[in-house]
Amino acid sequence: MGCIVSTPTDGGGNRRMPGNIGEVAVFVPGLRIPKSVDFSFPLAYSVSKGLVERLSVLRTRIVVMASQEAPKATRPRRRTATQHGGSSFADLLQALEDYLPVLLGLIKEGSQLDNKIEFVWFNQEDEAEETAIWSAWYEVLSVLHLMAMLCLSEANLLLLPKTSSDGYQPKVSEENRRNSVDIFLKAAGYLECAVQQILPRIPPAVRSNLPVDLEEGVLRALCLQALGQGVDIQLGLAIDSAKATLAVKRRLACEMVKYWHQAQDSIMQVSLNSGWGQKHRLFVKWKYSEAKAAAYYYHGLILDEGNTEQSHGLAVAALQAAEEFLKERKKASEAFNSEPPISRLFNETAFYLLPDFT
Repeated sequence: MGCIVSTPTDGGGNRRMPGNIGEVAVFVPGLRIPKSVDFSFPLAYSVSKGLVERLSVLRTRIVVMASQEAPKATRPRRRTATQHGGSSFADLLQALEDYLPVLLGLIKEGSQLDNKIEFVWFNQEDEAEETAIWSAWYEVLSVLHLMAMLCLSEANLLLLPKTSSDGYQPKVSEENRRNSVDIFLKAAGYLECAVQQILPRIPPAVRSNLPVDLEEGVLRALCLQALGQGVDIQLGLAIDSAKATLAVKRRLACEMVKYWHQAQDSIMQVSLNSGWGQKHRLFVKWKYSEAKAAAYYYHGLILDEGNTEQSHGLAVAALQAAEEFLKERKKASEAFNSEPPISRLFNETAFYLLPDFT
């Protein structure tokens, strides 16, 4: 039980932090890549040969695919399609969904796996970069984390603007926006399961050895980020809809504030230095400021409908607060983009951004 420190030149895919990750709509703080495991010897006398072979085949497929997908996740413009027409992210997610129930079945049936096999994953956030722990629950936690990150990566691809066929300004289709909401909810579900169902099963001694991106505060922040960005998209759709009232837009904006506030509280509990971790913290700060600007903006518009001197004064104060949060948002987004790995936000074309009040 414990951690093994390796060098960045060991096998397991591209483990060096990229210098530039291009355009970002959804921040994905790096994928974790599993390293090959030999199930045959530890399970030779407790599990049938056929089941061991099935487990090995499923996990080997994940090892190979994850090593290939990790570089693509940090270069989102390079989306690849498979022979079945779907994305390679979706294929890896399906492989993980096939592996997880087999893994859980073996854990439940007399704990044949727990503490018998050392599971090793490459970590793109932790300075150690590689964490090896004798715990099947650590394996489950890592699988759920990877599934959630793949969902966020897929949402990022959907929300990056594409050049339209008519040659006009690149935009994000309504279909992609609606599909991304379901993907955000799926990611949040994986992360909530990790926090609520899996972390409590891991003994404190093992939890103390978990890499930073599997700490409870980071997992909660990612879950809340997924929920917050899902509402973010819903607000954008409401802005485009003639039927959506100001009250609906304010409710969505306030819901965003709640999620991003909780995400910031969660991530502030984790010790993060530079790199992916600090960039993640800046992303949450940026989105929290944007959510507050939206909430005050729509609250101000509703107050201004009161047609009284008092309501107008309150409306002006709310819009001024929104303007201040927009300034805060601009600083936070600039800090996020400049924090390595360097990124770029498509603010000019993002559908959910509010007008500049200045």
